[in-house]
Amino acid sequence: MLTSLGQGVTFHADVAPIIHANCTECHRAGEIGPMPFTTYEEIAAYGEFIEYVTSIGYMPPWTPDPEYQHFLGERSLSQDDIETLSAWIDAGKPEGNPADNPGVPVFPEGSQVGTPDLVIGMPDPYVHEGDNTEQYQVFVIPTDFDEDVAIRAVEVRTGNGAIAHHAILGIDISGTAQELDAASPGMGYESFGDFGFDAYENFFAGWAPGIEAVIHPEGLGRIIPAGSDLLLQMHYGPTGVDQTDQTELNLFFCDEEIEREVTTGIMGPWSIGEPFVIPPNQVKTFHGEYLIPADLSLLNITPHSHLIGASWEVFATSPNGLDTIPLISIPEWDFNWQGMFTFPTLTKVPAGYTMEAIASYDNTADNPFNPNDPPQTVYYGDLTGDEMFFVFFNFVPYQEGDEDISMSSST
Repeated sequence: MLTSLGQGVTFHADVAPIIHANCTECHRAGEIGPMPFTTYEEIAAYGEFIEYVTSIGYMPPWTPDPEYQHFLGERSLSQDDIETLSAWIDAGKPEGNPADNPGVPVFPEGSQVGTPDLVIGMPDPYVHEGDNTEQYQVFVIPTDFDEDVAIRAVEVRTGNGAIAHHAILGIDISGTAQELDAASPGMGYESFGDFGFDAYENFFAGWAPGIEAVIHPEGLGRIIPAGSDLLLQMHYGPTGVDQTDQTELNLFFCDEEIEREVTTGIMGPWSIGEPFVIPPNQVKTFHGEYLIPADLSLLNITPHSHLIGASWEVFATSPNGLDTIPLISIPEWDFNWQGMFTFPTLTKVPAGYTMEAIASYDNTADNPFNPNDPPQTVYYGDLTGDEMFFVFFNFVPYQEGDEDISMSSST
């Protein structure tokens, strides 16, 4: 907690590296953070607030427990980081020597992957009304592919970082999404939590600020079927004035025929062995199980519930119960900060293991996110007041050496 010169903690030497590495990605001009954190003056003005939200774990917004499992794009502070911020506040927020500041990171503009093979997206700007409410809007994007196309990466390029909170991509081959769009006024249709129906792919890709695009390693890829529609669900944060967004998708095709197609596995409410019913004034826990039929390698994982979701833990256990593979733990579920979490390397789960998911739901008046006042019995469904129990996981059949294959685009 001391600088290399043996002096007390200062902004430039100790605090700036923490803020720039974990906060400035979103807290800068034109991005979704409500105030910029780039200079001493900007950060010092919110010093006490920063200390509070970091001390309780509310910021930076990263819900998985980093001591349970690591993922690409982690934004979490160590205990030393938190203590450094507190020490700086206690010392009166000293600025220190500007020469000690490593500088504001240079955030790349344009594609982080390269030159896309195809750019498609929303045909016109979408107006997000300035009524200080959040919005979940699904946009239907035809691919017009005459044949199946193997995809190496999908990159979401938002048109307005000040309101774009996160995005989830799916695929529809049935035309259902176009029907929902046609029945809804304006561009796209509103859908909270999912796409409003069981799509062909419910979690084809995802995006959140600071999370790099998933670039599949050589020989791996995903398939977009001929004639299908991409579904882009945008979560827009609240704003006090009308804002527009015209998000685009950069598609990167596989250069050669893929050897292993990435497949999505789903553990749903059918796996819990009991009715998915959450009585009022109770904290209810469900335990789902999914038998792994053959050796597989996981790329990423996505737990999913709605507003009364409280926590998740997903792991895989050996048949004899002597081995456990931790996959993801979210001690405090936050629907507004859900995501697709990618492992640093391919993660093997052997045949015969059981993937287990334990999810808790707080249907009491003590839950500030409970949509019902007073609490009501909650069932499975697509609406805001309904709930879900899903774990989506993308995988390929295991091959020897998969554990050494990195999922990071920077390696």
